Amino acid sequence: MNFKYVIVGAGLAGLTMAERIANVLDEKVLIIEKRNHIGGNVYDSYNDDGILIHNYGPHIFHTNSRSVYQYLSKFTEWNDFWHRVLTYVDGNLVPMPITVETINKLYNLNLDCSQVEEFLRKQAVDIPEIKTSKDLALSKVGQDIYSKIFENYTKKQWGIDPGELDTSVISRIPIRLNRDSRYFADRYQGMPKHGYTKMCENMATHKNIKIMLNTDYKEVIDDISYEKLIYTGPTDYFYNYKYGKLSYRSIEFKFETYDREEFQEAPVVNYPNDYDYTRITEFKKLTWQDHRKTTICKEFPGAEGEPYYPFPTKECKAQFNLYAEEIKKETNIIFLGRLAEYKYYNMDAVVKRALDVFELMVGRKE
Repeated sequence: MNFKYVIVGAGLAGLTMAERIANVLDEKVLIIEKRNHIGGNVYDSYNDDGILIHNYGPHIFHTNSRSVYQYLSKFTEWNDFWHRVLTYVDGNLVPMPITVETINKLYNLNLDCSQVEEFLRKQAVDIPEIKTSKDLALSKVGQDIYSKIFENYTKKQWGIDPGELDTSVISRIPIRLNRDSRYFADRYQGMPKHGYTKMCENMATHKNIKIMLNTDYKEVIDDISYEKLIYTGPTDYFYNYKYGKLSYRSIEFKFETYDREEFQEAPVVNYPNDYDYTRITEFKKLTWQDHRKTTICKEFPGAEGEPYYPFPTKECKAQFNLYAEEIKKETNIIFLGRLAEYKYYNMDAVVKRALDVFELMVGRKE
């Protein structure tokens, strides 16, 4: 087989690159995907009861990038959606992220915005040098809120103490000194009107795009002639674990369907201290689907399984840097995306990264 471009992985990174190559360059491109579907982790499908679920956990699109929003809008219409999350603490449901309402409900107070700022200032622990997620949380909210909301959730999610994790873990959770209870504050937010899988299918409709599913690229790559390989899979696997296996955090998803219209108050409810799962998602509250039944998903983090989250520790980053040195030596291979770059990307960020990499590849961006 002859293709000028070969892409390993049919997630958002691979599909964005394929769409650009096919439409802008009018070149043929082959996508090789090990799973039996395209879309990567944003893949959604209808279960046996006809309810649209997110097979790899909830995905909510949000971005401040107008260019990313406009790009994806070519492949989907959007349902406006402002994500709300509740956290189960001390027998009560409180808004997450931390806002004025969160503090008031946690401590049965009636503080205004300025008073909450003062409240948190008094709670905050003075830490001269912020090195870890624990340091960051304590410096912002103090010991009690850290214990109630952050500590055990982070331990369940990552399997280690927050004091061993990079600050990036906690810094993704905003703390607002206002009453805005939306989980994200980005300018553009929404859910694909007909689902993520349909959006991804629309990205791959060009006649120049060929897709090979259920295939490990290593089994076929020697039989393919290509000029450029765009790799979105795990870098350690690409290099046959030359410097050891990189650590990832995985999740087991347990789906349950109930013969009632509603299961919980919010689309997502976090459980930092109770139960073994970290959160429950009720999909109808994400997709606006009208159905007499409802499906939920409980998430059980673990070390084994599909690699979802690169492990944010100094040791893991140092290990990946050994692979990064190998990547620098490649001349016709581009490593792109969360697994290939061993970096946490939100959906919008991985699309933006792919668009930027494409421009660099064709020499249109400095």
